[in-house]
Amino acid sequence: MKYLMDLIESRETKQNIPDYKPGDTVRVHQRIFEGEKERIQVFEGVVIAERNAGNRSALTVRKISYGVGVEKVFPIHAPTVERIEVVSHGKARRAKLYFLRKLRGKAARLVQERPARQS
Repeated sequence: MKYLMDLIESRETKQNIPDYKPGDTVRVHQRIFEGEKERIQVFEGVVIAERNAGNRSALTVRKISYGVGVEKVFPIHAPTVERIEVVSHGKARRAKLYFLRKLRGKAARLVQERPARQS
């Protein structure tokens, strides 16, 4: 029974997911259906948590919109998630960055990782 579920889940998983981790700034393109119409909405923010559970994996993205904190949980392998782009890499020493919810302004920023020097 377990192998049957693994087979079904393996067919539904996406292969083009970029490497990201908590602290990274990502841009998630999500397909939105409004009545008969369909459009793509972009949500850009900091990854504050990720859930690795095979086909049920998800990432939580947080941004500040007009002074209000907005968080969205995106199931990675859902058909409505068109693509995920990594905008920048942030330096985080924890797996869950829930402490960012309490911080405001410049205190809520994460240090950006610098790209490795090429010699």
